[in-house]
Amino acid sequence: MQFQIIILGAGIIGVSSALHLQAKGYQVALIDKASPGKSTSYGNAGLIERSSVIPYSFPREFTSLLRYGLNRQADVRYSFSFLPKATPWLLSYWNHSAPAALDKAAAAMLPLIERCVAEHDQFVEAAKLNRFVKDQGWIEIFRSEKAFSKAKSDALALTKYGLTFDLLDGPALREREPHLSRTVVGGVHWLDPKTVSNPGALVEGYCSLFKERGGKVLHGDARTLKQTSTHWQIDSHNGVITAPEVVVALGPQSPDVYTKLGYRFPMGIKRGYHQHYRNLNNTSLQHPVCDTKGGFVLSQMDMGIRLTTGVELASETDAVNAIQLERCEKIARNIFPLGEPVDVEPWLGLRPCFPDMKPIIGPAPDHKGLWFNFGHAHHGLTLGPVCGRLLSEMIAGDSPFTSPTPYSASRFKY
Repeated sequence: MQFQIIILGAGIIGVSSALHLQAKGYQVALIDKASPGKSTSYGNAGLIERSSVIPYSFPREFTSLLRYGLNRQADVRYSFSFLPKATPWLLSYWNHSAPAALDKAAAAMLPLIERCVAEHDQFVEAAKLNRFVKDQGWIEIFRSEKAFSKAKSDALALTKYGLTFDLLDGPALREREPHLSRTVVGGVHWLDPKTVSNPGALVEGYCSLFKERGGKVLHGDARTLKQTSTHWQIDSHNGVITAPEVVVALGPQSPDVYTKLGYRFPMGIKRGYHQHYRNLNNTSLQHPVCDTKGGFVLSQMDMGIRLTTGVELASETDAVNAIQLERCEKIARNIFPLGEPVDVEPWLGLRPCFPDMKPIIGPAPDHKGLWFNFGHAHHGLTLGPVCGRLLSEMIAGDSPFTSPTPYSASRFKY
């Protein structure tokens, strides 16, 4: 079977790339060993995060480093046995989180963040998926007046980015979320983002749109990718698939392909968990709420209330460790009346991150017809459609809506 472009990975990044390339007239095959939207794209807080104009940086204050070093926090946990392996990446991440470098990363990511909602809107409307998307923003909550005061100052400092938000004291917050406990003293309601009640179903819906428009979705193992004199080929359940162009959009599994081709990019993995809980006594959340200090988000999903954790630094192959989720759940139950868990066991996912807080989007430096689109860290769901647009413009030779230079693979010595 011959196509013009093969896309490896049927998560939000791959599916979005496929839709944009298809719209430009390419015959596209989307290949994954799993069903669309069942891996990393499934397990997130359901935020299309227009307000996240400052990347998630490494803490640099001594008091914060000391607090995390004790490894007792809910928002970040690490495996002692994994730490030696992770140390070089963490040091690079720390360096890139210095004020000047962080400002540079924020400026580089801003064109993507600014368009994230609009690009999703086009897909949502075309695929008729409005039932999964709400236009009510999300709320950042605080359990101390000191933390709330700082948050108000931080929010006001972001007005230069054109963000809209409401600052809510305790009574105003409980008007919007009546079932939040009085341990929460205030919140910042970010109004620009949209929220998704079933991220996996959203990706499936985008993929269905791709198929309705004539795209092919096939099962295959990306690790079988080979380059011939004129084409790329991969083994699928339908036989050998070939195309002159191939896109690696495998998220945390991308190294399985690019390392075989000689690339050594400094991709790190941040693990994260989620668990669904039953709604108790007819309570529900009208907005996702994020406890920044606790490092978790509570979101009303179709499957129940989803608690999504922060960062766990551990080997990709380590078994599920419930410590972080248990710490978050303890705090969450003091904030909101959660029922019993719905899931038999927690979901564990992998977030692919580069230390400079930017993805790789664009051509592979040493291989003709090979393209990359991975490393979107905490914002894969947010950035899928907009990064798919940027990649499609590069492949088609169109003028990209923003300079792709900050996301070039060549910025790393591989």
